[in-house]
Amino acid sequence: MRKNVSSDFVVIKAHENGVSVIGLTRGEDTKFHHSEKLDQHEVMVAQFTEHTSAIKVRGKATIYTSFAEIKTNDV
Repeated sequence: MRKNVSSDFVVIKAHENGVSVIGLTRGEDTKFHHSEKLDQHEVMVAQFTEHTSAIKVRGKATIYTSFAEIKTNDV
């Protein structure tokens, strides 16, 4: 049975090498379940799923959502 999950996409654009994008799990205990490293100018398209409840971004990047464009403090 599929849970009600948002199908919104999040786009992360790296402004430096080594930007980390980390997926965090749903459930009683939040845990890391996936990690990616982006190089400068790379773009990743991510989606919240049954397993992913949060996405953590480290490094200089811009995050684009249907609600806003968010820049990390270093951009």
